[in-house]
Amino acid sequence: MSGDKQAIFAAATRGLETTRDPWIYNYSSAAVEANVSRMANFYNAQVEKLNQFVASNPGIEIKKSAKELKNNDPTRISWSSSLEQSLVRRKRAATESNLVVGAYRPFSKMAVHFDAMFNHRRGKLPSMFPTPNHPNYGFVVMGPGNDKPFSTHAVDALPDLGMWGSGPSQFFARYTYEAVASDTLEFSADVVDGYRRIDNITDATLKEYRTWYGNDVTKDDVFAFIYGFLHSPDYRTRFAADLNRSLPRIPRIDVNQFPTFRDAGEKLLGLHIDYENVEPYPIVVDGIPEGLKGEALYDALRVQKMKYGKQGKEKDQTVIHYSPSITISGLPEEAQRYMLGSRSGLDWIIDRYQVKVDKPSGIVNDPNDWSREMGNPRYILDLIAKVTTVSVETMKIVDSLPDLEIVED
Repeated sequence: MSGDKQAIFAAATRGLETTRDPWIYNYSSAAVEANVSRMANFYNAQVEKLNQFVASNPGIEIKKSAKELKNNDPTRISWSSSLEQSLVRRKRAATESNLVVGAYRPFSKMAVHFDAMFNHRRGKLPSMFPTPNHPNYGFVVMGPGNDKPFSTHAVDALPDLGMWGSGPSQFFARYTYEAVASDTLEFSADVVDGYRRIDNITDATLKEYRTWYGNDVTKDDVFAFIYGFLHSPDYRTRFAADLNRSLPRIPRIDVNQFPTFRDAGEKLLGLHIDYENVEPYPIVVDGIPEGLKGEALYDALRVQKMKYGKQGKEKDQTVIHYSPSITISGLPEEAQRYMLGSRSGLDWIIDRYQVKVDKPSGIVNDPNDWSREMGNPRYILDLIAKVTTVSVETMKIVDSLPDLEIVED
């Protein structure tokens, strides 16, 4: 096959890696700020404890002392190897939170604390999302060796390493950003708030694609083409073994097929990135009391744990029991065909939008808080209808893709 991920993209990275998900991710921004502050203060106390011990014991082995002295109470801190190294270096943590929006799982955004201290490994993500004022988007793909079926998903927020629930992921961003020296006067449309935006589609790739598919091909065309191509059922079937062993490689196809996959990719990028703004599917909702507003409506639409309906002993995926009093029906069976890893889009909604308590730390993550963050008591209810639309429309596009006509080099 022609072309690989290094030749096409100037930069790619693994998703955000952390062993402290409940501490730095939450549907509530206030909860993240409080949890990070609490953990940082406790960590700094550990640094001070180590400093005092070292001062009282000249010549002591610091690394060994740090290991012996550190407190492992899971209700106060969660250690990673990188945080332990920071302790050995006696590096203090900032107690304020650096909040951004993270794409934790498909169709599940949360507030996340993003910094070098409490994120275990960030890879190149700081160059892709340097500040909240620097928008970006890209797609996450299954990493090699993942135990889930190959999938890809486009996001416009900081992606998590475990996007699919387990196993690594790889993120291909549309752009990266590099800091411009403060003493450098530079006026350019690509420079925003001190950062220059760099196109991640390489010039060499554009040249090659124009040779194959025509001189009017743009870098946006290449990006959309790849995303559409990765949804090809023929590609996923034909190269299933390769996709399990390595990151995707994109072969050259017949020139007449390029517009088909490019157009499909443009539509899919729009659906998957802008899922919160698509037209809701006409589901049927029963059980919402009439005339409620404000806090009363938030309370009425509160979720605890949603579940599918049943017909006898069989699961009925056309029905979702939203709460004890609210039922959603009229969900098309077709929506379940849109799979992201081992779950459908709607499966991810049911899995993620439930109140969860992390047993080691006792931290509560309540999706109803995200409804309040969005200022919309119907956010989760509307999300079900919108992801249903995304699922149905995605499968229409995927089903329309032709079998590949690969051009051998």
